[in-house]
Amino acid sequence: MAELIGVVEALWRYPVKSTGGERLDAVEVDGRGLAGDRLYAVRDGDGKLGSGKNTRRFRRMDGLLRLSSRLGGRLGAPELFDPLGTPVADPDAFLRAYLQRPDVGLAREDEVSHFDQLPVSVLSTATLDWVRRAVPSAVVDERRFRPNILLRTPPGTPPFVEDEWFGRVGRVRGGVALAFIRSSERCAMTGTAQPGLPHAPEILKAVARAHDTRLDALAEVARPGRLRVGDAVALA
Repeated sequence: MAELIGVVEALWRYPVKSTGGERLDAVEVDGRGLAGDRLYAVRDGDGKLGSGKNTRRFRRMDGLLRLSSRLGGRLGAPELFDPLGTPVADPDAFLRAYLQRPDVGLAREDEVSHFDQLPVSVLSTATLDWVRRAVPSAVVDERRFRPNILLRTPPGTPPFVEDEWFGRVGRVRGGVALAFIRSSERCAMTGTAQPGLPHAPEILKAVARAHDTRLDALAEVARPGRLRVGDAVALA
């Protein structure tokens, strides 16, 4: 018997990796994830992608989270906004001046994936509310954790309930199905300042103490379709 785990409260897409995203009422979901999510990134002359950390694929570029982006119609080129929310006329020129790097520019995904891990991140309101209680001094909302889907869970749902979904499939009737795999390992980016959210390193410390820096449920797309705010999600 299917188990209702929640209702989609918010949908987020991040057209340019590591910048602020756009909140949607509905979105197509395909094998890659939410259509247009992380489709673009800031790429440097070495081919590394702008991020909040340094890895084999990524290069830390401080300040990206203060920017935001949205996609044009039919997944056209993204529109980039400066820290005050003003549209940028020439994204490449702006990024070079803003980051003080002459070798950067916007790049569409090719053979190198723009995703840190898996394509879809789902966060429960039960876990988000726990963070608010654990760190009352911080301003907390879902943007700290950059989920694609914020799921409104039933009253009394325990925090970190996402762990119970791993190995199962969340389904929307007649629509999308997501195969839950594991959780994200969080980094200092959770406490990084962004518009409306001041610097708050205590958030990562609280998550590390309580849950080994892990938070959310990462998923692959088991069945594509259209996803809408208000859709009920049940575990198969």
